[in-house]
This record gives sequence, structure tokens and C-alpha cells, in this order.
Amino acid sequence: MKEKLWGGRFSKELNKEANDFNSSLAFDCKMYREDILGSIAHAKMLGECSIIPLDESVTIINALKQILDDIDNNKLQFDFELEDIHTQVERWLIDRIGEIGKKVHTGRSRNDQVALDLRMYLKTKVENIKSLILDLISTLVSIQKEHTKTYMSGYTHLQRAQVITFAHYLGAYVEMFKRDFDRLADAYKRIDVMPLGAGALACSTYNIDNKKTAETLNFKNVMLNSLDAVSDRDFVIEVESVLSIIMMHLSRFSEELILYSTSEFKFVEFDDEFTTGSSLMPQKKNPDILELIRGKTGRVYGNLFSILTVMKSLPLAYNKDMQEDKEGIFDSLENVKNCLSILPNVLKTMKVNKENMLNSVNEGFLNATEVADYLVRKGMPFRDAHGVSGRLVVYSINNNKNLSTLSIEEYKKESDLFEDDIYSCITPEAQVSNKTMIGSPSESAVMEVIKINEDWLKSNSK
Repeated sequence: MKEKLWGGRFSKELNKEANDFNSSLAFDCKMYREDILGSIAHAKMLGECSIIPLDESVTIINALKQILDDIDNNKLQFDFELEDIHTQVERWLIDRIGEIGKKVHTGRSRNDQVALDLRMYLKTKVENIKSLILDLISTLVSIQKEHTKTYMSGYTHLQRAQVITFAHYLGAYVEMFKRDFDRLADAYKRIDVMPLGAGALACSTYNIDNKKTAETLNFKNVMLNSLDAVSDRDFVIEVESVLSIIMMHLSRFSEELILYSTSEFKFVEFDDEFTTGSSLMPQKKNPDILELIRGKTGRVYGNLFSILTVMKSLPLAYNKDMQEDKEGIFDSLENVKNCLSILPNVLKTMKVNKENMLNSVNEGFLNATEVADYLVRKGMPFRDAHGVSGRLVVYSINNNKNLSTLSIEEYKKESDLFEDDIYSCITPEAQVSNKTMIGSPSESAVMEVIKINEDWLKSNSK
């Protein structure tokens, strides 16, 4: 068994089963780049602060750069008998430059080192997720422009409610994903704190300049409390939380599109490229991609609850329980990335059935609210107008009619305020176009918001 970084204290080797159980290299090897770049910055600071000779600092840095290049080019293989990525990198370094390599860990603990690695890793991944959200929003906005007059039912309780447009429907998800983007950007501020220098928990007596290291690694802030620096995993929990909200939005969107693709709705049809069939039923065309997005949401939720449970009773400072912080967040990041990557292509190739959407508007008394509002504009109190409209709906159902086919005489039986102009107020077009305030489904309002969101995309794509 390989010698441990901490082996001097022990008279026996670690049990083989315990060694395997204790090792995290199988998953924290994902952070090899961050671990090496963090060590390069630390070695640079050690040399510049005269904690180690400058020429030895340069030797360490050059060797670390070569190790990074060799990993990227598949010239090095991880030794999974080793305890973690920190041990692996230090072992490679010592193998190459001997005794000088043993100085890289001066003034540092794996406690602050792993916190640094994870923060660096999350900074990169969060920026990637933000970019994918921008791509999704851009796709939605582009589709919106094509459907500002594609009338469809809006639903409450999954019952037809009022007329909207497909553009307005998509706009709801644009707003959700914009908030997701903003949440990630806000979480990034709290990831962007450089913990190196905290040591195991109480810093060191070396003349460490952690601000210099932070500048090298492009961190905006440095830790203000060494105990917190090595104990904190709030930044992981916060990212997990935001990823869970993203997946909740993706799942809701997927669920609705799945419903809209059924024979019962026939609002949309997914391209063959993004559907699958049945091994038994020849006619089937299944929305597996969206079903998987919906299904993976529970997996991301589980990762959030896992890290919350790990951290809930831990005393300060570092505890080995915290090794369980990585696999969940790695899994969540990968799954959210994959979902965000594939969804725009599903949407771009999706066919929208405008005729069926319009049919849904004409069949469900969606203009009943407009009938009530018509009477309100004529001077009737809303509560009374609501009752009149409701009775007209019941009358129409009992007589196999709809509000558009009732005669003016039938209207006047309920109120003399009705005139012939009622019919022009209750068409799908009128129900949408008469709502002009920003945030409404009218074409003018939707186009105004599209312009706002195009400007938002430009400002956040820089």
C-alpha cells in the first residue's frame, strides 16, 4: 500500500478495505485541473513571499504545468489506491522533482485545499450552466416571435380558462429561466471566496499572502474566518438548490409539452429525432427525452437533500462526512447540463398545430370572463356581471350552444345592457388584443417584452 501523507503518526498500515472505503480519488479526480492550478498559485505565492526559495517555486510550477499537460494528453493514469486527488498530484510532483516537490504543501492543509478545488470547479460549471440557460432563453424568444397570433387555451386546474397565445405561454418559461440565471449569478458571488490560507482550521505562522493567491486564481474575495473557510459547504448547497429549481422548471415545461403532444391535445408534435417507439406497439411515438428530463428532476432533488443531511449536525471544523459533498453536486451539474443542452433542439424541431390550438379556444367558454367584463364596462357591478355570465354558460350548455352563437335576444333575457357589439368583444382575437398592459398576452404587449428580453440576453451574453 502506498505511503500516506499523514503516515508518520501511525505504526500500522491502513486496512485494505478501510483504504478503499476512505479513498475519494475515484470521483474527486474530476477536480485535477483545479487542484493543479491551485497548487501552481500556492507555489507562486510561496516563492514570492520567500517562504520557499524562488527557484524552487519555479521548479514546482513548471513540473505542475507539465503534469497538467500530461493528464490532458492521456499520458498519466490515476492510481486509485491513493487517498484523493491532492495525494495523487503531490505524488506525481515528488516523483518528477524529488525533495523539492515535498515543499508544495507548505502552509496548506487538504482542508483548505479541497475547499479551494471545489469552489474553482463550481465557478467554471456555474458559468457553463448560465451559458446554457441563455441558449434556451434565446431559443424560446425566437419561437415566441413566430406565434404572437397563435391562439390557445390557457389553463387553471388543467381546465380551459382564458385565451392566450403560444408566444405568451412560452414567455412564462422565459421569465422562469431568467430568474434561474439570476439565482446562479447571485450564488456565484458566494462561491467566489478564496479559502486557501485557512490551513486545517487556524491558518499558519508562515507569512502567507492569500490575497496574492486570490488574484492569481481570479477570486474576488478572500476568506475572513479560517474556521468557516474549511467548514463551509453553503456554496454547494446553494448551487444544488438553484439546480433543483432549474430542474423543477424544466420538469413543469416538459410535463406540459408531453400533455400537449398527446392525441387528446394535439397542440405540438415532436420530431422523429427526439422521440422513440415501442417494441410491441408499432404506432407509438413516445416523448422519451422530455420524460427523462422530468424524471431526472427527482435525482437532482435527492442530491440537494443529501448534502443538507450531511451538513445538518457537523461540528466545526472539517469532518470526513464532508467528503460526501462532491458526488451529488457533480451528478447534479452533469444532469442539468445535459437537460439544458438537449431541450433547445427538441423545441427548434417541434411542430406547432395552430388549428388545434384555436379549436381549443372555441370549445370551452373561454370568453365567459369577457362577457362579464363587457357588462362591467356598461356599468354593472362585477359580481352581478359574473353571475349573468355564469347563467349564460349554463343556458348555452343546456341548449348545445356557445356564447358566440347565442342570439342577441337570448343575451337580453339576462340583461338589457347587451347590444350587438358583444360579439366583437368575445372573439379569440378580441379577448387577447384588448389586453394591452405589459405582461398581457396581446401581440403588442408580448412584442414589447420580447424586446426587453432580447436586450437582457445581449447584456448577459457579454
